[in-house]
Amino acid sequence: MPDVPTITIQTHPEGQDRLPADQHLTTHWPVLTYGPTPLVSTADWRLRIFGAVEEPLELDWESISKLVPFVRIQADLHCVTTWSIHGMVWGGWRVADLLALARPTADATHVLQHATGGYTTNVDLEGMLDKDVLIACEANSAPLDSEHGGPARVVVPKRWAWKGAKWVSALEVLTSDRRGFWEVNGYHNHGDPWGEGGERYSHQEKAVETRKAGNALRRRKTT
Repeated sequence: MPDVPTITIQTHPEGQDRLPADQHLTTHWPVLTYGPTPLVSTADWRLRIFGAVEEPLELDWESISKLVPFVRIQADLHCVTTWSIHGMVWGGWRVADLLALARPTADATHVLQHATGGYTTNVDLEGMLDKDVLIACEANSAPLDSEHGGPARVVVPKRWAWKGAKWVSALEVLTSDRRGFWEVNGYHNHGDPWGEGGERYSHQEKAVETRKAGNALRRRKTT
C-alpha cells in the first residue's frame, strides 16, 4: 500500500479520560467472533454501497484503490468486553470518501454495515462520515488477517469495536434506523464508550429514556 503519513486521532472527548470507565489496557489483540471466520481473498472481495444513495456502487479491490485515497490513522481500539488497545495504526479508505461517490439522499440518516456471513451493525450517518472511520485493510502496518476481519473491516474509533463490521461486504444507507445483530441482542444502539453509563447494553437506553421522561414531567409541573 502507499507510503502515506499517519494521522493521530483523539478518540476520547475533551475533558474525558483516554481510557473509558471499567476498561483495562492490553497489548494483545484478542479475537472475538460470532460464528465461523470467513476466508475471502482480495481478488474475490467486493464492497457494495446501496440503499438511499443516488449512485449505487459495487467496488472491487483494484477499483477502490484507484477511486479514493489510501490513508493511515493512529487511534485507540475499545472493546465492550472491557479491553482497550492504545495507538492502533489502521490503513485503509475513508468511508466518507466512498459515500461521497455514492451520494446519500437528503433523507439518509443511518448506515447498516453488512459482513460476509450475515453480521450487521448500525451507525448514524453523521458518525460514519467522521474522518477517522475507515474501511481498513491494514493493522499496525501489516495486512489485516482474516481472524481480525481481513481482507477489510470497518473501524469506527469513537464507538465500541463491535460497531465496525469485520469482513465488510456492504454499506446500506438508510432513511431510518435499523438495529444490527448485537443491537437486537442486548447491546446499546449507539455504543459510545464515553456516553452515559458507557453505552454498553440496551437496558441502559431504557433507563435514560425513563429518566428523561421523568425530568420532562417534573418541568411541566413546575411551569
